[in-house]
Amino acid sequence: MSSVLKPRDRLWIYYLQGRVSRDAFADDPGFVGNWEEEGHAFLFFSRESLSRVEQLAQGNPELLIKDHFRSSYEEWLGTPVHGFRVGPLQIHPVWETNFDQGDDACLLRVDPGVVFGAGNHQTTSDCLRALVALFEQAGPEAGHSIRALDMGCGSGLLSLAAAGLGCERVLALDLNPLAVRTCRNNSLLNNLEARILSIQGRAEEWVDCPADLLLANIHYDVLKGLVQAPGFDGKRWFILSGLLRSQAREILAVLRHKGAELIKIWDEDGAWFTILGRN
Repeated sequence: MSSVLKPRDRLWIYYLQGRVSRDAFADDPGFVGNWEEEGHAFLFFSRESLSRVEQLAQGNPELLIKDHFRSSYEEWLGTPVHGFRVGPLQIHPVWETNFDQGDDACLLRVDPGVVFGAGNHQTTSDCLRALVALFEQAGPEAGHSIRALDMGCGSGLLSLAAAGLGCERVLALDLNPLAVRTCRNNSLLNNLEARILSIQGRAEEWVDCPADLLLANIHYDVLKGLVQAPGFDGKRWFILSGLLRSQAREILAVLRHKGAELIKIWDEDGAWFTILGRN
């Protein structure tokens, strides 16, 4: 990946129909990354690169440039990104260097790149609160033996937090290969690569993987399939998020029907819901 982006940096984004080879722009120092999704690609550059993208499309009949636009990095992230603290977790974007670290803090540095997971969205911060609550309830000794499965890991922030709080092993999964690379880079940045394994895959195909804790801040269409899968019942704890009110109501109905214990529900802004529970 390229050097760290900062909030005021400019991004040139090209939206293409079709799949783009991962090494298509390997020699371009302005290339930030390729976000692949459902047969489409978003190409990110730190400088104007339309001619290069057009050249690629002309040589590949299956590629079609659908749109292109420019924004600041902060605009792409959707919100100002800044450091914050949740319990013992002290989280800072990698470009922040002037901060005080508390003596009891677990410091995590995060480079969100261009994928989801800077930590300032309500669902992410509530998942962090749920993780802290879980580890407080489980206790230090039990916490260190927990194996976690992070579905839709994005930048890897929840995986980092789980490992930082003491998880023995974390499997971080995302369908987007750019997210997998971002998560792996953040694991290295925090010296947690021995505890976090980042892989590409579909959540539905990995829900049966043995784990004590299932983390899923993910699309509702995926989440509703996960909670109904037999593999979900084998997880001792779960943290589910990314749910709007009506969606949360349906997921809660499924969980209650299964006999799951609902430990705590966060809905601080009245729109997004996060659920901490135990099977």
